[in-house]
Amino acid sequence: MNNTKLVKYTLLAITLTSVIALAMITIFLILQGMKPFFATDFDLNIIDFFTGDTWKPNQGVYGIGYMIVGSILATLGSIILVVPVAILTSVAIVEFMPTKIAKPFTFAIELLAGIPSVLYGLFGLGVLVPLIRQVSPTGSGQSLLAVTLVLAMMVMPTVIALTVSSLKAVPNSYRHASLSLGADKLQTTFKVVVPAARSGIMAGIVLGIGRAIGETMAVTLVAGNVTGGVPGSIFDMIRPMTANIALEMGYATGHHRELLFTTGLVLFIFIMLLNIIATRLAKRGEMR
Repeated sequence: MNNTKLVKYTLLAITLTSVIALAMITIFLILQGMKPFFATDFDLNIIDFFTGDTWKPNQGVYGIGYMIVGSILATLGSIILVVPVAILTSVAIVEFMPTKIAKPFTFAIELLAGIPSVLYGLFGLGVLVPLIRQVSPTGSGQSLLAVTLVLAMMVMPTVIALTVSSLKAVPNSYRHASLSLGADKLQTTFKVVVPAARSGIMAGIVLGIGRAIGETMAVTLVAGNVTGGVPGSIFDMIRPMTANIALEMGYATGHHRELLFTTGLVLFIFIMLLNIIATRLAKRGEMR
């Protein structure tokens, strides 16, 4: 067997391993997550589980509807904060900053992207929560707002890094052609360069959403983790799905444990959908 075939089969084996691992995870989550709804000794309506606004396992009440709402609101809120700041920062780094200044900014962003999420949570608990407590009508700093801000800080370096890469990938011929037609630097940037990098930017945003909705430790520290109630304002406490799994998996047994797997299955489906969207956006960009 020559070296070419050896490399080919090695890469094929690695690819198949990844696919098999993903398939095993998916099958395991489906089997464990759907088990409670088919158990003869356990009466739980699947609609009540997904729409319920109370989670009290010790009383036999299982509803993750308010967790889904809280997770989605926190994720959307963080993305709304991140997107304009990330795009403008990336544009400034790639198009307007001198190289000597842009390099330290890029290094700092890469450093922030590598910080463990629990440290963002500790910062939120020690700094953001006390600040929010001072203005919150509920008297508690742990809230939807705190989760949103912490997720925004976490997601922003990732979105900026991917956006910077997308902007750098735009051929300089696009810029030169626009400038030669009389457009100034600002017009060229926002009417030519940014639209040309749109698919990469969108993929970065979607991946940022995936990281936000899947975050655990940071949100657990600042969410409040209430046992029920759909948030009515940004100052209300929430209980993200990830936090629910992390808080209770260590002691849960029986159907309680299985329903935590069901919560994980819901989270898994959300993230898979986001990855599919990101892949399609990337392919659309290649076609253009």
